[in-house]
Amino acid sequence: MSAILRRPAAVLPNPGPPSEQRAEGPVNVLIIDDSLTVRTVFSRMIAREADLQVVAGAGTAEQGLRELAATPVDVVLLDLEMPGMGGLEALPRILAASPSTKVLVISSLTAAGAEHTVTALKMGAADTMLKPRPGGFDDAYRDQLLSKIRALKGDVRRAVAPPPRPARTKAAGKAPEILAIGASTGGIHALNLFLARIPASFQLPILITQHLPPSFIPVFARQMEVAARREAVLAIDGTVISRGKLFIAPGHGHMTVRKAEGRRVVALTYVPVKSGCMPSVDPMFASLASAYDGRVAAVLLSGMGRDGTDGARAIDEAGGRIYAQDAESCAVWGMPRAVTEQGIAAAIAPPATLADAVVASIEPRP
Repeated sequence: MSAILRRPAAVLPNPGPPSEQRAEGPVNVLIIDDSLTVRTVFSRMIAREADLQVVAGAGTAEQGLRELAATPVDVVLLDLEMPGMGGLEALPRILAASPSTKVLVISSLTAAGAEHTVTALKMGAADTMLKPRPGGFDDAYRDQLLSKIRALKGDVRRAVAPPPRPARTKAAGKAPEILAIGASTGGIHALNLFLARIPASFQLPILITQHLPPSFIPVFARQMEVAARREAVLAIDGTVISRGKLFIAPGHGHMTVRKAEGRRVVALTYVPVKSGCMPSVDPMFASLASAYDGRVAAVLLSGMGRDGTDGARAIDEAGGRIYAQDAESCAVWGMPRAVTEQGIAAAIAPPATLADAVVASIEPRP
């Protein structure tokens, strides 16, 4: 059971989701794609790995659902554009039939593909990969695919994680003047749950960095606008940070914030970062720690890797507050896990509960 934890209370040990406690056995993969070529290529890529195996392939969503009912599956590779029942129609049935199964959407490069993919991620698909053009199934694509599959299941070779360090005893932090959110794999679903709980009375600026291909960002921004019930702005250099709005990092650069003539404005940067992500959460968080003198509420939602950890530490050291999604509700407990284990998370909970905690820090109830 998740719980809100505020300093100086210690962060309770969390062993992680069941997938991270599994000690043996390969990751079972089901491929649902109407292209025999794609199914064959993916099967060959996966077959070379000792810790992964394709348990079934299906040319239609209907067949895929039958295979899912007959075989334990950890990860589904799902094509959205298929004859008959499409991937979007099949997705909720897959999630209902096997709640522990993670879905990796294989998306086309078209505008419609972006729209459908972001909708699938909102519905609960964990992650996406672009379907390459002919000749694009190279070693780099294979490495990315395999890393995503392993991340979605959890590393089956890893022992249970050690308990996080206790949180340092310190003051509750400065009252926030801005809310910043970082997310990656599984983050769009979590963002929708989080933003739906933010009331209209909450008027602090909200900044979001989500790992997505650049072509998906406009669709993502429209979705966030609907979820948050407030205007979403695609950040460009010089954009003034104002109250009551969402600011979305573009796919081609890092969204940072600086002071300029008494105001805070967006400054896009393009330098490589340690995580390798573009856009990255770390530059956003680190710039806010300085531009707002630590008066920041920073949230890390579901995502693989450690992006956001260094920036979160800068906010924590400046007096801000860090909020982390819990393991049980994450598609991948990576980014929030890192800050949890460092003992700098003031609250560890599902997205909606984190939203309540952030709002309470701004608008205390009687």
